[in-house]
Amino acid sequence: MLIIDRFEGEWAVVEWDGTVFNVPRAMLPRDAREGDVLGVSITSDAGATEARRQRSKRLEDELFGR
Repeated sequence: MLIIDRFEGEWAVVEWDGTVFNVPRAMLPRDAREGDVLGVSITSDAGATEARRQRSKRLEDELFGR
C-alpha cells in the first residue's frame, strides 16, 4: 500500500514501507488526496513486451545491416 504524503506540482510524494518517493500525479486516481492509502497492483504485459522486443530487433537489424 502507498500513502500519499503530499503533492508537489505534478508529483505525488508517497511512502511505501518506510521509503519515500515521487509518483506522477497523473498515475493516481483524480480524487486522490493527501493521507489517502492506495492499493497497488503491477502486472506484466507479455504481448506488449514481445512487440517491444520485435521492434527493437528490427531497429537493430536496420542499424547494423543484418
